[in-house]
Amino acid sequence: MVACTAPGAGFDHEAIVVGGGQSGLATAFYLLRAGVDVLVLDDQPGPGGAWRHAWPSLTLFSTAGFSNLPGVPMPAHEGFPPARHVVDYLAMYERRYRIPVERPVRVGRVEALDGGGFRVHAAVPDLTWTCARVIGATGTWSAPFVPAYPGRFSGRQWHSANYPGPAPFAGRSVAVVGAANSGAQIAAELLEDPDVGEVTWYTRHAPRWMPDDVDGRVLFRRNRERFREIAAGRPDPGSDSRLGDIVVLPQVRRMRDAGRLTATPMFASLSQVGADHLIWCTGFRPALGPFRGLLGGAGGAGRRGADPHEPVPGLHLVGYGDRTGPGSATILGVGPYAKQTACAVAEAVRDPAH
Repeated sequence: MVACTAPGAGFDHEAIVVGGGQSGLATAFYLLRAGVDVLVLDDQPGPGGAWRHAWPSLTLFSTAGFSNLPGVPMPAHEGFPPARHVVDYLAMYERRYRIPVERPVRVGRVEALDGGGFRVHAAVPDLTWTCARVIGATGTWSAPFVPAYPGRFSGRQWHSANYPGPAPFAGRSVAVVGAANSGAQIAAELLEDPDVGEVTWYTRHAPRWMPDDVDGRVLFRRNRERFREIAAGRPDPGSDSRLGDIVVLPQVRRMRDAGRLTATPMFASLSQVGADHLIWCTGFRPALGPFRGLLGGAGGAGRRGADPHEPVPGLHLVGYGDRTGPGSATILGVGPYAKQTACAVAEAVRDPAH
């Protein structure tokens, strides 16, 4: 273990991680190994991060052996583990490595202090912490994206972020929007449930299926190759989208091969959708609200014209997909980026002039 010198008087912690999901825990793991005084602030009532909110049938794309954070592996599970298995694993991970997590704490704002360091403000209650370095690991789940369309939809709208499974749609017609994994998976699940009414799957282009033998294990190997090439300063060999947009999980394959999971061209107006329910499977955006003002470009009014991918010195981002590195939003893929971040933080707190 590397002993770190405190970066100056007055800081409550050398580092604070905002977000206690997989990215926050992986980063805290490496920070603790480096001897950094770290606190994790998490807005959830218990461990698990975004996996606590997954729809009931959601599973990983990979087997448990390819779904590990650094350190202790995920316990074995037959087939692709469900979200509950991931939540239990993250809870065990916190306990095993004694990661200091305070929850539920919703961080409303992080401000840079004159002379260096940060003050982290909780939204409610009115609590603050100071630190030399801050790590954003808030993920994307709390920032679902819904595109703007003209017209009016008279039914109930949902997003994959709060999709509850098929039960509420019994006897009702459903429109599902989205040409990637969540759209295909939710549409397939609804189509296979005999109690659900008519299901229409809307996409802006024809579905791009990945080869049937591609799963998370293949994608991990590709992302790890991308990480190595980019880290070495060589050209990026290309993202997973070259293979397609949809991993063909068993239920998706059944509905596709039965000719039932077929796409309908995207509507031009919400008024054209006659279903009782509309489920947007249109993705998420980085949940960077607490760091507004500490990011360039559209990310923060304080640095207009700067690179939106470049945070202010001392702020690190981990686990936001390709924004922070290939595979960085996956359980197995976040490790190298968490380690890089922890090494940078440890070096900085040992040498405050760094």
